[in-house]
Amino acid sequence: MKKTSYTFLILTLLFSVAFLNTIEAQDGVVTVNQDKDIETLLRLKKDVNRTLVNYRIQIYRGNRHGAEKARTEFRNVFSDWKSDMLFHTPNYKIWVGAFKTRLETDRALVRIKKEFKDAFIINLKN
Repeated sequence: MKKTSYTFLILTLLFSVAFLNTIEAQDGVVTVNQDKDIETLLRLKKDVNRTLVNYRIQIYRGNRHGAEKARTEFRNVFSDWKSDMLFHTPNYKIWVGAFKTRLETDRALVRIKKEFKDAFIINLKN
């Protein structure tokens, strides 16, 4: 390296050390002005979200006899979850559970697939 490069490096280092002691962070105060009704709306939204059903699991689609059989089998194995029979021309469908979160639904699907291999998640939000 040339002598001028060393000189520049040393000067830069000296200035950095000299000014390092003078650098300080600024303390700030943040004031939020919001309508008092926002808190009420947030509480209402939380209450609604606790009651919403966002996901179901479909375990069967086909004729009525098969739907009734699948529903009975499901009730015998998984009595803690509700099941509904729906008719969408020309098929009957069995939807089970009433889940709020995707994680909760995924966990249930793992258990249900052991008995109903074709089960899949229905997203009710779409």
